[in-house]
Amino acid sequence: MVNGRIHSIESMGLVDGPGIRVVVFFQGCKLRCLYCHNPDTWSDKGGTEYTAEELVKRIKRFKSYFTTSGGGVTFSGGDPLRQPEFLLEVLKECKSEGIHTCLDTSGVGFGDYDEILKYTDLVLYDVKHLSEKGYEEITGFKIEETNRFLEACKKAGTKLWIRQVVIPGKTDSEEYMEGLKTFINNLENVEKVELLPYHLLGVNKYETMGIQYRLDGVPAMNKDICKSLKDKYFGEY
Repeated sequence: MVNGRIHSIESMGLVDGPGIRVVVFFQGCKLRCLYCHNPDTWSDKGGTEYTAEELVKRIKRFKSYFTTSGGGVTFSGGDPLRQPEFLLEVLKECKSEGIHTCLDTSGVGFGDYDEILKYTDLVLYDVKHLSEKGYEEITGFKIEETNRFLEACKKAGTKLWIRQVVIPGKTDSEEYMEGLKTFINNLENVEKVELLPYHLLGVNKYETMGIQYRLDGVPAMNKDICKSLKDKYFGEY
Protein backbone atom coordinates (compact mmCIF):
# COMPACT_ATOMS: atom_id res chain seq x y z
CA MET A 1 0.00 0.00 0.00
CA VAL A 2 1.32 3.42 -1.02
CA ASN A 3 0.47 6.65 0.77
CA GLY A 4 -0.20 9.83 -1.16
CA ARG A 5 0.28 13.52 -0.52
CA ILE A 6 -2.77 15.75 -0.95
CA HIS A 7 -2.60 19.54 -1.14
CA SER A 8 -6.28 20.24 -0.44
CA ILE A 9 -9.83 18.97 -0.94
CA GLU A 10 -12.79 20.99 -2.22
CA SER A 11 -16.13 19.45 -1.34
CA MET A 12 -18.53 21.27 -3.69
CA GLY A 13 -16.77 21.73 -7.03
CA LEU A 14 -19.05 22.87 -9.85
CA VAL A 15 -16.64 23.45 -12.76
CA ASP A 16 -14.39 20.38 -12.75
CA GLY A 17 -16.53 17.82 -14.53
CA PRO A 18 -20.25 17.01 -14.59
CA GLY A 19 -22.48 17.59 -11.58
CA ILE A 20 -21.37 18.44 -8.06
CA ARG A 21 -17.91 17.03 -7.38
CA VAL A 22 -15.32 16.53 -4.69
CA VAL A 23 -12.08 17.94 -6.12
CA VAL A 24 -8.91 16.40 -4.70
CA PHE A 25 -5.76 18.43 -5.39
CA PHE A 26 -2.69 16.20 -5.49
CA GLN A 27 0.72 17.50 -4.50
CA GLY A 28 3.45 17.58 -7.15
CA CYS A 29 3.82 18.82 -10.72
CA LYS A 30 6.67 18.54 -13.22
CA LEU A 31 5.57 21.52 -15.32
CA ARG A 32 6.26 25.15 -14.49
CA CYS A 33 3.59 26.83 -16.57
CA LEU A 34 3.91 30.58 -16.98
CA TYR A 35 0.31 31.12 -15.84
CA CYS A 36 0.09 28.52 -13.07
CA HIS A 37 -2.08 29.80 -10.22
CA ASN A 38 -1.15 26.94 -7.84
CA PRO A 39 2.66 27.12 -7.43
CA ASP A 40 2.13 25.80 -3.90
CA THR A 41 1.31 22.41 -5.45
CA TRP A 42 4.59 22.05 -7.38
CA SER A 43 6.59 20.32 -4.64
CA ASP A 44 5.98 16.60 -4.14
CA LYS A 45 6.85 16.92 -0.45
CA GLY A 46 4.09 19.27 0.71
CA GLY A 47 0.48 18.64 1.62
CA THR A 48 -1.09 16.07 3.94
CA GLU A 49 -0.38 12.35 3.79
CA TYR A 50 -3.29 9.96 3.23
CA THR A 51 -3.77 6.26 2.67
CA ALA A 52 -6.05 5.37 -0.22
CA GLU A 53 -8.62 4.09 2.26
CA GLU A 54 -8.56 7.34 4.26
CA LEU A 55 -8.99 9.48 1.15
CA VAL A 56 -11.85 7.42 -0.29
CA LYS A 57 -13.59 7.44 3.10
CA ARG A 58 -13.49 11.24 3.03
CA ILE A 59 -14.73 11.35 -0.58
CA LYS A 60 -17.64 9.03 0.30
CA ARG A 61 -18.99 11.54 2.82
CA PHE A 62 -20.37 13.50 -0.12
CA LYS A 63 -21.76 10.57 -2.08
CA SER A 64 -25.35 11.79 -1.68
CA TYR A 65 -24.43 14.82 -3.80
CA PHE A 66 -22.98 12.54 -6.50
CA THR A 67 -26.15 10.51 -6.90
CA THR A 68 -28.49 13.50 -7.05
CA SER A 69 -26.39 15.68 -9.39
CA GLY A 70 -24.61 13.18 -11.65
CA GLY A 71 -21.30 14.21 -10.08
CA GLY A 72 -18.38 12.34 -8.58
CA VAL A 73 -14.73 12.96 -7.76
CA THR A 74 -12.14 14.88 -9.77
CA PHE A 75 -8.44 14.36 -9.10
CA SER A 76 -6.51 17.53 -9.88
CA GLY A 77 -3.36 19.22 -8.65
CA GLY A 78 -0.54 19.70 -9.23
CA ASP A 79 -1.00 16.66 -11.38
CA PRO A 80 -2.46 13.39 -10.07
CA LEU A 81 -0.32 11.40 -12.55
CA ARG A 82 2.75 12.33 -10.50
CA GLN A 83 1.57 9.85 -7.84
CA PRO A 84 0.43 6.99 -10.10
CA GLU A 85 0.50 4.08 -7.67
CA PHE A 86 -1.52 5.93 -5.05
CA LEU A 87 -3.86 7.34 -7.71
CA LEU A 88 -4.51 3.86 -9.08
CA GLU A 89 -5.41 2.51 -5.63
CA VAL A 90 -7.81 5.40 -5.04
CA LEU A 91 -9.39 5.07 -8.49
CA LYS A 92 -10.01 1.35 -7.97
CA GLU A 93 -11.68 1.95 -4.61
CA CYS A 94 -13.83 4.75 -6.02
CA LYS A 95 -15.00 2.57 -8.89
CA SER A 96 -15.83 -0.25 -6.47
CA GLU A 97 -18.03 2.27 -4.64
CA GLY A 98 -19.77 3.33 -7.86
CA ILE A 99 -18.25 6.83 -7.84
CA HIS A 100 -17.72 8.63 -11.18
CA THR A 101 -14.00 9.37 -11.59
CA CYS A 102 -12.34 12.21 -13.45
CA LEU A 103 -8.70 13.26 -13.93
CA ASP A 104 -7.81 16.92 -14.43
CA THR A 105 -4.34 16.58 -15.90
CA SER A 106 -1.69 17.99 -18.19
CA GLY A 107 -0.77 14.40 -19.07
CA VAL A 108 2.71 14.57 -17.58
CA GLY A 109 3.41 12.02 -14.87
CA PHE A 110 4.68 8.54 -14.17
CA GLY A 111 3.39 5.01 -14.31
CA ASP A 112 1.15 2.90 -16.48
CA TYR A 113 -1.34 5.28 -18.07
CA ASP A 114 -3.21 2.38 -19.66
CA GLU A 115 -3.94 0.85 -16.25
CA ILE A 116 -4.95 4.18 -14.71
CA LEU A 117 -7.36 4.95 -17.55
CA LYS A 118 -9.17 1.63 -17.01
CA TYR A 119 -10.65 3.18 -13.86
CA THR A 120 -11.11 6.72 -15.21
CA ASP A 121 -14.50 7.81 -16.58
CA LEU A 122 -13.44 11.22 -17.87
CA VAL A 123 -10.24 13.20 -18.49
CA LEU A 124 -10.12 16.99 -18.35
CA TYR A 125 -7.08 17.44 -20.57
CA ASP A 126 -5.15 20.71 -20.28
CA VAL A 127 -3.68 21.83 -23.59
CA LYS A 128 -0.65 24.00 -22.89
CA HIS A 129 0.42 24.79 -26.46
CA LEU A 130 0.21 23.01 -29.80
CA SER A 131 3.80 23.43 -31.01
CA GLU A 132 6.91 21.89 -29.47
CA LYS A 133 8.53 25.31 -29.10
CA GLY A 134 5.43 26.97 -27.65
CA TYR A 135 4.84 24.07 -25.26
CA GLU A 136 8.38 24.26 -23.91
CA GLU A 137 8.20 28.04 -23.59
CA ILE A 138 5.02 27.84 -21.51
CA THR A 139 5.79 24.72 -19.43
CA GLY A 140 9.59 24.44 -19.33
CA PHE A 141 9.21 20.80 -20.43
CA LYS A 142 9.24 18.73 -23.62
CA ILE A 143 5.95 17.87 -25.33
CA GLU A 144 6.61 14.13 -25.82
CA GLU A 145 5.26 12.95 -22.44
CA THR A 146 1.88 14.62 -22.77
CA ASN A 147 1.60 13.19 -26.29
CA ARG A 148 2.23 9.73 -24.83
CA PHE A 149 -0.65 10.26 -22.41
CA LEU A 150 -2.95 11.38 -25.23
CA GLU A 151 -2.11 8.23 -27.16
CA ALA A 152 -3.10 6.19 -24.10
CA CYS A 153 -6.42 8.07 -23.97
CA LYS A 154 -7.05 7.27 -27.64
CA LYS A 155 -6.22 3.60 -27.06
CA ALA A 156 -8.54 3.41 -24.05
CA GLY A 157 -11.35 5.35 -25.72
CA THR A 158 -11.47 7.69 -22.74
CA LYS A 159 -13.98 10.54 -22.81
CA LEU A 160 -12.25 13.92 -22.99
CA TRP A 161 -13.02 17.49 -22.05
CA ILE A 162 -10.41 19.78 -23.62
CA ARG A 163 -9.27 22.87 -21.73
CA GLN A 164 -7.15 25.68 -23.15
CA VAL A 165 -6.03 28.72 -21.18
CA VAL A 166 -6.24 31.70 -23.54
CA ILE A 167 -3.29 34.05 -22.95
CA PRO A 168 -3.04 37.43 -24.70
CA GLY A 169 -0.24 37.33 -27.26
CA LYS A 170 0.37 33.58 -26.88
CA THR A 171 -2.75 31.47 -27.43
CA ASP A 172 -5.41 34.02 -28.40
CA SER A 173 -4.84 34.40 -32.15
CA GLU A 174 -7.20 33.25 -34.89
CA GLU A 175 -4.34 31.17 -36.29
CA TYR A 176 -3.87 29.40 -32.96
CA MET A 177 -7.60 28.69 -32.68
CA GLU A 178 -7.62 27.18 -36.17
CA GLY A 179 -4.77 24.91 -35.10
CA LEU A 180 -6.54 23.99 -31.88
CA LYS A 181 -9.67 23.04 -33.81
CA THR A 182 -7.61 20.78 -36.10
CA PHE A 183 -5.91 19.24 -33.05
CA ILE A 184 -9.27 18.50 -31.42
CA ASN A 185 -10.73 17.09 -34.62
CA ASN A 186 -7.92 14.53 -34.65
CA LEU A 187 -8.85 13.31 -31.17
CA GLU A 188 -11.62 10.88 -30.34
CA ASN A 189 -14.38 11.07 -27.74
CA VAL A 190 -14.11 14.83 -27.15
CA GLU A 191 -17.34 15.81 -25.39
CA LYS A 192 -16.57 19.40 -24.46
CA VAL A 193 -14.13 22.23 -25.20
CA GLU A 194 -13.47 24.98 -22.66
CA LEU A 195 -11.52 28.16 -23.39
CA LEU A 196 -10.41 29.53 -20.03
CA PRO A 197 -9.49 33.24 -19.94
CA TYR A 198 -6.06 33.88 -18.41
CA HIS A 199 -6.43 35.62 -15.05
CA LEU A 200 -4.23 37.15 -12.36
CA LEU A 201 -5.78 35.51 -9.29
CA GLY A 202 -2.70 33.50 -8.33
CA VAL A 203 -0.09 36.26 -8.62
CA ASN A 204 -0.10 36.99 -4.88
CA LYS A 205 1.03 33.39 -4.20
CA TYR A 206 4.23 34.05 -6.15
CA GLU A 207 4.91 37.17 -4.09
CA THR A 208 4.31 35.25 -0.86
CA MET A 209 6.56 32.36 -1.96
CA GLY A 210 9.28 34.65 -3.31
CA ILE A 211 9.00 33.32 -6.88
CA GLN A 212 9.26 35.56 -9.93
CA TYR A 213 6.01 35.76 -11.88
CA ARG A 214 7.09 35.46 -15.51
CA LEU A 215 3.94 36.89 -17.10
CA ASP A 216 4.24 40.14 -15.18
CA GLY A 217 2.65 42.90 -17.26
CA VAL A 218 0.44 40.58 -19.35
CA PRO A 219 -3.19 41.67 -18.85
CA ALA A 220 -5.99 39.29 -17.97
CA MET A 221 -7.75 37.88 -21.03
CA ASN A 222 -10.96 39.68 -21.95
CA LYS A 223 -13.79 37.28 -21.12
CA ASP A 224 -16.05 38.51 -23.91
CA ILE A 225 -13.33 37.98 -26.54
CA CYS A 226 -12.66 34.54 -25.11
CA LYS A 227 -16.37 33.68 -25.37
CA SER A 228 -16.52 34.89 -28.96
CA LEU A 229 -13.57 32.65 -29.86
CA LYS A 230 -15.34 29.72 -28.23
CA ASP A 231 -18.56 30.42 -30.10
CA LYS A 232 -16.76 30.86 -33.43
CA TYR A 233 -14.48 27.83 -33.35
CA PHE A 234 -16.04 25.39 -30.88
CA GLY A 235 -19.74 26.24 -30.86
CA GLU A 236 -20.68 22.59 -31.34
CA TYR A 237 -19.12 21.67 -27.99
